[in-house]
Amino acid sequence: MNARRDGRNNRVALFDGIEEGGIRASSLYSSTSFHEIDEHDNEQALDGLQDRVNLLKTLSGDIHEEVDSHNRMLDRMGNDMDSSRGVLSGTMDKFKMVFETKSSRRMFSLVASLVVLFLIIYYLTR
Repeated sequence: MNARRDGRNNRVALFDGIEEGGIRASSLYSSTSFHEIDEHDNEQALDGLQDRVNLLKTLSGDIHEEVDSHNRMLDRMGNDMDSSRGVLSGTMDKFKMVFETKSSRRMFSLVASLVVLFLIIYYLTR
């Protein structure tokens, strides 16, 4: 929640003083004449722009770090999925071998019936 609030504060600080037509004329010009620019106001506007550029640079660096961390996380997830797919296919191959032989089929039915019997006893004593 604080990160979202900080993002809004950064956004407000970044676009503070900018209107639809650009930077406010009152902050740039000290007199009513369009061609007379006060040097002090010009320096203030330049400092404001420099601060905004630095803020944008910081935000873009933070976004870059976030994207890199998400890419690393997605790569790890992809590798984990590949390894789990290999384990699952090996398990399925072993499961198929169990059902191919008759003695294994009997063993499976014995184990399955014991599991069912255990579950029935568990629910009756509960």
